[in-house]
Amino acid sequence: MNTCRVRRSMVLNRTVGLVCALLTLFVFGSRIEAGRLSLDTIKLPPGFTIALYTDKVPNARGMALGQDGVLFVGTRDKGDVYAVLDKDGDQRADEVLTIARGLQMPVGVAYRKGSLYVSAVDRILRFDKIDAHLKDVPPPVVVTDGFPKETSHGWKFIAFGPDGKLYVPVGAPCNICEPDPDRYALIGRLNPDGSGYEIVARGVRNSVGFDWDPTTHELWFTENGRDYLGDNQPPDELNHAEKPGLHFGYPYCHGNNLSDPEYGRTRACREFTAPAAELGPHVASLGMRFYTGDMFPKEYRNQIVIAEHGSWNRSEKSGYRITMVSRDGQGHMRYSVFAEGWLQGQRAWGRPVDVMVMPDGALLVSDDMAGAIYRISYREP
Repeated sequence: MNTCRVRRSMVLNRTVGLVCALLTLFVFGSRIEAGRLSLDTIKLPPGFTIALYTDKVPNARGMALGQDGVLFVGTRDKGDVYAVLDKDGDQRADEVLTIARGLQMPVGVAYRKGSLYVSAVDRILRFDKIDAHLKDVPPPVVVTDGFPKETSHGWKFIAFGPDGKLYVPVGAPCNICEPDPDRYALIGRLNPDGSGYEIVARGVRNSVGFDWDPTTHELWFTENGRDYLGDNQPPDELNHAEKPGLHFGYPYCHGNNLSDPEYGRTRACREFTAPAAELGPHVASLGMRFYTGDMFPKEYRNQIVIAEHGSWNRSEKSGYRITMVSRDGQGHMRYSVFAEGWLQGQRAWGRPVDVMVMPDGALLVSDDMAGAIYRISYREP
């Protein structure tokens, strides 16, 4: 930092000093704060604890579990894909390998029969026999390159459903618009070889997380609401696709009954499938999973865990936490906070992105801001 002390004019000194201070805060300050991972600020229900699984996964986003506990992690801005290994089984990663570099927003990763599938905006790539080639990864196979090239809401969470098909969302290429309904604002699925593409759900502005009910095998997904309708509307959504072909309202209707001021005049909210639950406005609800483990108390079994990445343009920040949507026997939904503390006042030191239930029942949480993955476990008090 000696160059920051070069003495020229007073104005130049002040300018250079300000720039260096801002760079230091941006490059080092957030890294130091994130690097310390203030886990003592995270509030959890009694009996739950959070620990660091690894802090060596820059820009960690989507997660998928391979063989022998290998965790695959995608990124968005970084363009890399990682394999995270816990070789000694102590519930903390020992090694992080870079599987791929320089891809376009490879957020989504999915594992099936020894192959790793990776989303890269307009294409899906497949790395075959990945388990045997973690350190000498072969060139990927292009499964399909037929998706839109727009990067606005173009990054994709992907996962294999109970039907053996790969589910791939395509977000709207805008904040609010009326795009081609056969190309955008939808969730589709295709066979593992790229054939048989079909649309499963329409009217979905941007979904970056979904899972299937372990008992009914029906699709559930999070959806991010549009911007610039104020701090408190519209809500993000948790949606339930009981069958293929449903329309979830975008761009005409948001939440349970909020008609869009630009496009709502042409279609009524009653024409569309309402959300199963309204989530917080602008909380950026991303990864979601049904909790299917045995470690947590029985009341958590088959409930929905959601990673809220956090607002980006709200006047007061919201989200930056893990929430749960629980269902009772009558189908009533309860939306509550499970883990919070990544946001301290109006300053965030971490941003949860995805959640993953591990074989032992612990819950992993990826954090793209801190470049970390956390492990949440339970022990009866």
